[in-house]
Order: sequence, then C-alpha cells, then structure tokens
Amino acid sequence: MKRTLTTGAATLVAMLALGASALQAKTLVYCSEGSPENFTPALNTTGTSFDAARPVFNQLVEFERGSTNVVPGLAEKWDISADGLTVTFHLRKGVKFHSGVNGFKPTRDFNADDVLFSFNRQWKDDNPYHKVSGGAYDYFSDMDMPKLLKSVEKVDDYTVKMVMTEPNVTIMANLAMDFMTIQSAEYADYLLKKGTPEQFDQIPVGTGPYSFVAYQKDAVIRYKAFPAYWGGKSKFEDLVYAITGDATSRYAKLKKGECNVMFGPNPADLEAIGKDPSLKLMHQPGLNIAYWAFNLEKPPFDKKEVRQAFAMAIDKAAILKDVYQGAGQAAKNLIPPTIWSYNDKIVDYPYDPEKAKKMLEAAGVKTPLDIDLWYMPKQRPYNPNGKRIGEMMQADLAKIGVNAKLVTYEWGEYRKRMQQGEHMTGQLGWTGDNGDPDNFFFLIGCAAARPGGQNLSKWCNKEFDDRLNAAKKLTDKAARTKLYEEMQQIAHDEMPTYYIAHSVVFEATTKNVTDYKISPFGRHEFFGVGLE
Repeated sequence: MKRTLTTGAATLVAMLALGASALQAKTLVYCSEGSPENFTPALNTTGTSFDAARPVFNQLVEFERGSTNVVPGLAEKWDISADGLTVTFHLRKGVKFHSGVNGFKPTRDFNADDVLFSFNRQWKDDNPYHKVSGGAYDYFSDMDMPKLLKSVEKVDDYTVKMVMTEPNVTIMANLAMDFMTIQSAEYADYLLKKGTPEQFDQIPVGTGPYSFVAYQKDAVIRYKAFPAYWGGKSKFEDLVYAITGDATSRYAKLKKGECNVMFGPNPADLEAIGKDPSLKLMHQPGLNIAYWAFNLEKPPFDKKEVRQAFAMAIDKAAILKDVYQGAGQAAKNLIPPTIWSYNDKIVDYPYDPEKAKKMLEAAGVKTPLDIDLWYMPKQRPYNPNGKRIGEMMQADLAKIGVNAKLVTYEWGEYRKRMQQGEHMTGQLGWTGDNGDPDNFFFLIGCAAARPGGQNLSKWCNKEFDDRLNAAKKLTDKAARTKLYEEMQQIAHDEMPTYYIAHSVVFEATTKNVTDYKISPFGRHEFFGVGLE
C-alpha cells in the first residue's frame, strides 16, 4: 500500500514539474496550503482537513454550493414534528459507495445503518470505532450534540428518526456541516475484521463525487471522478490537490498553469493577479474573524481589567494596514457585520497604551511582565500572516512593559496544544460553517471551554451561556437577535478574546475554470466546476 501511494504521488509530482502541458485537460489541480490530519471530518476542526475529505463524502443535508441554503443530500426529504423535537429523514435510494484502494468492495447501497454508525461513532462509548484515531470529536462535543440528542433510530432501511431533548432551530444547518459526514458501516466492519480499523480514517470510502486514489503527506492528494455518483458525473476526470505551503509558490504555479485554483493569495499579489488576462480573481466579504485569545486559567488573565488593558495596548489600525493591506476591516465583535444580529452599537476599545499601563498597575500587575504569545503558523483568509501580526503585537506590548515571547508549532500540534490550554495568549480565527450566529458564539460558550474544546480562552460566563442556549430554542428571529446583541455586549465587557479583523476572501483561478464559486464558509468545492 505504501509503495502504491508513493509511486502514484511521485508520478504526479513529476507531471506538475513539467508544467501545464503535462496535465490532461480532464484534470483539475487545486494548489492547497497544507496536509490534512486525516480523512474523517468528525475528528477534525480545520478547513485544511475538511477540504481534503469533502470530495469523497456527503452529509444527510448539505449546503448549496456558494450559498448558505440547506438542500437535500443523502436524505432526499425530512419531516420535523410540530414540537420541534423529532426529525424524520427519508433517505435517498440507490446511492453507491466507492471501492477502497485497500481491497474493500461494497456489497450494498447506502442505507440507515450508515447513518446510525456515523452518529454513534461520535456519540456512543460502546461503538467499536469510538476510540479509533484518538476519539476526539470536538465539533460534536462543543456543539452540545451529546446533550441535544435523545435517540437516533432506524425505522427501516431508508428512514431514520432523530429525537432531541429540546428544540434547536440550528439543527438542520448543523447537520449540513462536515463533522456530520456519513461514512460506510460496512467498510468499518470490513477493516475491523481485518484488524486495521485505523485505515478507516486514512483511506476514505464514501458516497461523494470523487473516490480517493492516493495521498503523500506534504505533496499530493489524488481523487478520481466516481462514475456512479448519485448526483451525476463530474465535468472532469481527475482531481488533484498539489499541497504547496507557500503563497508565493502557489501563485507561481497558477501563472504557469500548473494548478487551476489556488488557496489564499498574498494581499501584495492581488493587484497583479487582477491584471493578468490568463487568470480570474474573485472576492467577497468573509464570514470570518481573526482573534487573539487570553487564557483565563493563567493569571493575570483571570482579571478582566488586565484583558481590557491588553486590548488597549494593540494598534489594530496598524495591523490592518500592514498585514491586510486593504483586504480586511477592524473587528469589534465575534461575528462579522455580514451576519444578522451584528451589534453595531458596540464601541471598540481605543488604542491607548498610556491608559493600558495605568489599568495594569491598578489591577496589581507588576511590570515587566513575561507572557507567551502564540502565533499562527499557517496562512488563513482571516489571517494572512500570523507571524507578522505576532511581531507587531509584541512591539506594542513592549510599550506597556510586557515582554511577549513568540511561540508557534506545526499547525495540527499548534491547534491541539491551544485547545488543551497550554498557551497564555494565542492567535486563531474562524470561518463560519453554516451562516447562523450560533456557529460563532459557541466558540466562547461553556461547552467548548472544556479541555480540548475550541473555546481557547476557557471563559465560561453564565449570563452569556444562558442566552446562547435560549436562542437555539427560539424560532422568532427578532427574539434571537436581541439575545445575540446582549451576548456581544457581555463578551465585549469581559474581553475573553481580542478581535482583530474580518477579512475579504479572495480566490484565484486560471481563465479556463468555469462555474467555480466562493463558499461563504471558506470551503473549496469542485463538483460542478468545469474546465474549458
């Protein structure tokens, strides 16, 4: 198996080195920015890993490409009970699974057993795959799915009934997210009998438009159009992810035609891309936030006055000008202004280092104070250059007597260590998954403040959390808006995280790419895209 993967990847790398002429017209190449942690979305929280798995899989319900609209996926329709507690899914018939490159051959179509397996792996301790690959289901836990679900039952082979403990107006959008991807129960059994269950997460088998062919870490991922895909045939035969960590290198490959779509152009390159007649440059306001989290479990960040002082020590305008170069706007709330319920009445903390010094002194903080400042090792649309932002913050903090040691790790390690709370302060960000404000606010909710959770400040505020939980049960948008506006004020006053920027998202493609759409969720989706 290892030899097969390496040979296939080496062949592709050689093709890429030859330039566009070596690539068949039926091949779409995406210059991605990093290697996935694995190919099971339930185990991941990063866009890099979600993007790598997405060609292979489907969910019960899905987002229409380029939109926030929820549309049928593996469930062709569903019914919601009058009390909002029960959702009955009517599953699509005749859906085929891929064969695996490890010898797996499906003997049946997709059915309710696959739905139950995909729920229960994340939910039930007695599921044989619950602990495979570490068994950390961060989305499932942080979004309170174990508390929300009462039962998920098979009515018959093509009907599944999900019963909840309380109404939740976000549930359909949540089920369209990557963590609720449906996987093959038959494939799981096959690998369990072979004694190789760990392959389940590394050699993916799904129902999606492309089947997995090969993967070489930090080099390439290959997929093949699945001819029996229930949604129809792809417009091209082969999909290739050419993993290219440096934005300048991705741009060079795009210009040479060695890739058709590139991740994350450098802000400094946008003007040149826009003027190049062989390329297309698209953009839209990002559904995102870049932030700097203060770990409340590590003094002096347990005092809100200290967190407020740090907020006033940072020259946000300088960061926007230097790093974002016109492709971002200053953030004062967790949610971007493009999302309903944005509270524009919030007044951001001013840049005032002198007042910040006085506040630290009043809070009993003696300077010089030594802290760590973790900076993102990977470029993201919401954070074009984490190191540069870290350096600018470091210089600002020095003016108030704070010595900030810059720290970073490999991307997967960085995220895991921060979720465990090793940092004192650290950068991260978020691109919304489903267009609902709840999908941002859960990030600083109590459920996500657990060890390993996505609440990096470990802040848990009852007033905030009560409103967060109440809003999920309301169908009245105005009533939800009121609660979310109040939550934004609470978060502003408590300052568990410092909000840096909301960015404009840019995507660049070669001219021959047709019908590529920017996802509001930062996804990269290729089914439906064509090559002229």
